[in-house]
Amino acid sequence: MTVGDFIVGRLRDWGVKQVFAYPGDGINGIVAAFGKADNDPAFIQTRHEEMAAFAAVGYAKFSGDVGVCLATSGPGAIHLLNGLYDAKLDHVPVVAIVGQTARTAQGGSYQQEVDLHSLFRDVASFLVDVNVPEQLPNALDRAMRTAAADRAPAVVIIPNDVQEQDYEAPKHEFKYIPSSPPSRPSSRAVPAIDEVRRAAEVLNSGSKVAILIGQGAREAAPELREVAETLGAGVAKALLGKDVLPDDLPFVTGSIGLLGTRPSYEMMRDCDRLLIVGSNFPYSQYLPKFGAARGVQIDVDGRAIGMRYPTEVNLVGDARETLRALLPLLERKNDRSWRETIESNVERWWEVVERQAAVPADPVNPMLIVSELSKRLPSNAIVTADSGSATNWYARLLRIQGGVRSSLSGTLATMGCAVPYALGAAFAQPGRPLIALVGDGAMQMNGMAELLTLKRYGIRCVVCVFHNNDLNQVTWELRAMGGAPKFEESQTLPDISYAAFARSIGLQGIEVDSPDQLGAAWDSALASEGTVVLDVRCDPNVPPIPPHATFDQIKDMTEAVLRGDPDAWDLMRRGLKTKIQELLP
Repeated sequence: MTVGDFIVGRLRDWGVKQVFAYPGDGINGIVAAFGKADNDPAFIQTRHEEMAAFAAVGYAKFSGDVGVCLATSGPGAIHLLNGLYDAKLDHVPVVAIVGQTARTAQGGSYQQEVDLHSLFRDVASFLVDVNVPEQLPNALDRAMRTAAADRAPAVVIIPNDVQEQDYEAPKHEFKYIPSSPPSRPSSRAVPAIDEVRRAAEVLNSGSKVAILIGQGAREAAPELREVAETLGAGVAKALLGKDVLPDDLPFVTGSIGLLGTRPSYEMMRDCDRLLIVGSNFPYSQYLPKFGAARGVQIDVDGRAIGMRYPTEVNLVGDARETLRALLPLLERKNDRSWRETIESNVERWWEVVERQAAVPADPVNPMLIVSELSKRLPSNAIVTADSGSATNWYARLLRIQGGVRSSLSGTLATMGCAVPYALGAAFAQPGRPLIALVGDGAMQMNGMAELLTLKRYGIRCVVCVFHNNDLNQVTWELRAMGGAPKFEESQTLPDISYAAFARSIGLQGIEVDSPDQLGAAWDSALASEGTVVLDVRCDPNVPPIPPHATFDQIKDMTEAVLRGDPDAWDLMRRGLKTKIQELLP
């Protein structure tokens, strides 16, 4: 048994079913071991190492398990970085196994020799060089355990000559380190009951309770609903927590932040108590003003406590178990006027954004793309979203219902993640409908190449491209923040038919260039087998109106456009800095 054989076998012992990878001579010993092991775990070949890391992140996000990726030395290792930083910033467990120049050549400026410790030092929660076989299995086992415990990337570097050596287990001798069999022990931390009582006192003393949830609250959905019902609270969702509670609950105000909703903005503005559960939402300007609300925070990671808002009581513990301990101590609020206000605002919000989505555009209103999807979204779908202007419409208009799961690059906000996320999701949750919402900038960046991977593995996925030939989010930032007109040289994209490209590689492609085609196109795409590219030509001049805009301002603009008032349509289309500022409080 070589070291490469042992690594592949140990991954199998850990229950790893697939490794997202791209080959290279720096990992030849490990690649050969996959062949000898009858491809168990499966070697999933992406088109680029960055995509392998993104796919591992997608797998981890939608499975709750550790995602594993593999890359060669030098450039292959460098390419992993963006995906690993995505994992670090979104608190996702990923293990990267990386090749390195042979030990005999290190220090001699050999081909593809890179200082991998310097490269990975910031991103990796655990980083180790395996220079002799006896370092295994401890090095690999510790990487798996640390990634899971820290919800972060871990990196194992193995020179290519070590991979080909005979495996020798660590001995029972001084300075040899053994390891325990692979296992996934689980425990759920609960804060001290005195602290829980203090939290209950804070929440019970208020009359206007707001709850902010993130991805850390995902396993506590039933408890969150009960807490919100008891306290008469509304619930806003950070983007990574968008799928924690469904949007058909009348007290769920939707997303929060610049891409958020008016009801979330108003609830945070007017509340007197704030409960944060499993969220590290970074934009404090969208939380209550300091001193306006007393706060309680629940998070399993003590390092995330009290960073965004001066919370009075901080509970370090598992969200579900902590809420279960808190619930018996909460007093039901008999005055439901706060809840009624929230529910009225939520109902009105959905009416307004649906009217916005129906506003005619040239040729298709991008809001309508997500609005029509929401009407048809399968109850067990997985939705991935890329970074860009499409994120606005995903955040505001996608109505999560049933058991729908969704995610995006929440903190790194990197372009190019949606398609490889979908690839990872396909292995995490086989058989579930997959939808990737992708801007054409991200599609040109790397989504088109990863269509080949989706095809190769027979994955059923709808890749919806917001086709506007513009790097649209940055274009609007230039307009709204700097008052600058669109700079064509930096912002305009080459025009290409994504549907035709899909057909050219043997996939199905559907073109949409009229709003009356959109509903039927979604129906066809969602009913199809295999991967389908839904290529929707949409208007780059529909602005992402900030959540500060009042209902009446949005409603008046929308109705004026529907009447054909050219001045209102010009306001909505141009969104220059001076116009956007009119909508701010």
